[in-house]
Amino acid sequence: MQVTYYGHSCFGITLQGARILFDPFISPNKLASAVRVDDISADFILISHGHEDHMADAVSIAGRTGATIIGAFELTSWMEKQGVSSVHPMNIGGQKMFPFGKVKMVNAVHSSTLPDGTPAGPAAGFLIQTPEITFYYAGDTALHYDMKLLGKHYKVDLAFLPVGDNFTMGAEDAVIASRYIKCDRIVGMHYDTFGYITINHDEARKHFENEDKTLYLLPIGETTNF
Repeated sequence: MQVTYYGHSCFGITLQGARILFDPFISPNKLASAVRVDDISADFILISHGHEDHMADAVSIAGRTGATIIGAFELTSWMEKQGVSSVHPMNIGGQKMFPFGKVKMVNAVHSSTLPDGTPAGPAAGFLIQTPEITFYYAGDTALHYDMKLLGKHYKVDLAFLPVGDNFTMGAEDAVIASRYIKCDRIVGMHYDTFGYITINHDEARKHFENEDKTLYLLPIGETTNF
């Protein structure tokens, strides 16, 4: 699985021949100024919730690429009103098979409102199951006990967890989350973009190293194989 980090909580993933984009917030992000949004390809765009820092570029990318936006019913309905032609609505607990694998929408503990104040439905995470890998994209969330269900019922090979604190869980709670989901390889997200969520990278990594786990804080714009 190839993972390209576009900053904040945005990742491009090539998997099973499909190009999947998570939470596209690129053009307003000063840390991602070297990333050209118009060069990003996508077949599917998964959006965890309605806050602008997770969907600012979704409409433009979907319009250019024809990608299908996957997210909560309220969020995808709003996207249709913005002119997005292909959406797939979901809700917490539901799952659906797509060409790249099975997507299950799971609980996240966070607020979710669209930029114009429209309610965006529940905040969510995604569990992606494929023959190649099973991974968990937590979205913006606090630590919560439902994560234990993932560790109990699935073998999670890789997890994308927020580590920036203040608006989401921080690195210490993310370590507990990694215990709950029984995953030792964690990709950090939702950090450094704003002053509220600036972190000490060495300290964050140390929290995971103390439990024989690895926290990846990926360079923006670079591609990593997992």
